[in-house]
Amino acid sequence: MTARRSIPASLFGAPVGILGLAGAWRIGAPLWNLSPVVANTIAIIGASTWAVLVVLYARKWLLDRAAARAEALDPVQSSFVALIWISTMLVSISAIQVSRPAGALLLGASIACQLAVGVWLIGRMWKGGYGPDFATPALYLPAVGQNFVAATASGVYGWPQLGTWLFGCGLISWFATESVVLLRAATREPLPAGLRPAMGVQLAPPVVGGVAYLSLTSGIPDMAAHMLFGYGLFQAAILLRLWPWIRLPSFSPGYWAFSFGATALPTMAMRMLVRGDSGPVAWAAPILFVAANLVIAWLAGCSLYRLARGTLLLPPTVVAVGSAPLPPG
Repeated sequence: MTARRSIPASLFGAPVGILGLAGAWRIGAPLWNLSPVVANTIAIIGASTWAVLVVLYARKWLLDRAAARAEALDPVQSSFVALIWISTMLVSISAIQVSRPAGALLLGASIACQLAVGVWLIGRMWKGGYGPDFATPALYLPAVGQNFVAATASGVYGWPQLGTWLFGCGLISWFATESVVLLRAATREPLPAGLRPAMGVQLAPPVVGGVAYLSLTSGIPDMAAHMLFGYGLFQAAILLRLWPWIRLPSFSPGYWAFSFGATALPTMAMRMLVRGDSGPVAWAAPILFVAANLVIAWLAGCSLYRLARGTLLLPPTVVAVGSAPLPPG
């Protein structure tokens, strides 16, 4: 496999989005009397996509180790490796419908791996040498996204104490990372066009964290839940305002970065309704649910079209903001 045809780690955003949508449909089935068959079908598609990508990514390390290593050492692209474990944990949540022991085993292994990846990537950052230009929204994935999804999955499997620890890791990491990302955006040169789709990750922390929070608590959603949801709506509005600036002339796998937050936003609203909430969230939830379906349908349609034309896997954008990869470790 040549470098040109090696799959980028960012493509694991596809199963993240598809499985996230399956989770929304699973909540919507009893909430709005939707067919559970749709949720199961989407989950199967998401898990199958994940399995194919895992095989292709393993093949990348076997046959195109130079490209895989360059991606793993790149200060920006390495963060997308976290999507592998985020998608794996989402598969484990779906797997509980089939086999709880198998799902728990997969979840335990993926939590251990995501912690190892997070410690490695964030620990490398602590050693310095990145420079402010590398503070992109992709930084949310290793310490924030991974831990929030792990917390959600822990809540689903009935491991509340572990889930709370992981939620704390994600929450405090989010607060620290957001200030760095915003400072870079306000004071440095604009992101290169090829990296702007990564802005989609900006929506994820408040709503993925909100889903995790609801998974670990009970009763009618409190002020903290509504604060997270409100900030998620605010981030969604910012991304809509920036869309003309973010969009590229042609579709790229990086657009799947939007799927993480786009599916978590309605999922959080729907979970709030299930928990007995009312008010504006009751009419916001169906609108956001429809929007999430449209977003995933667009992403999937564009991906399949590019795949059919043989143009989906473009050369990876390595060191796109003007510096060399960091040394190992």
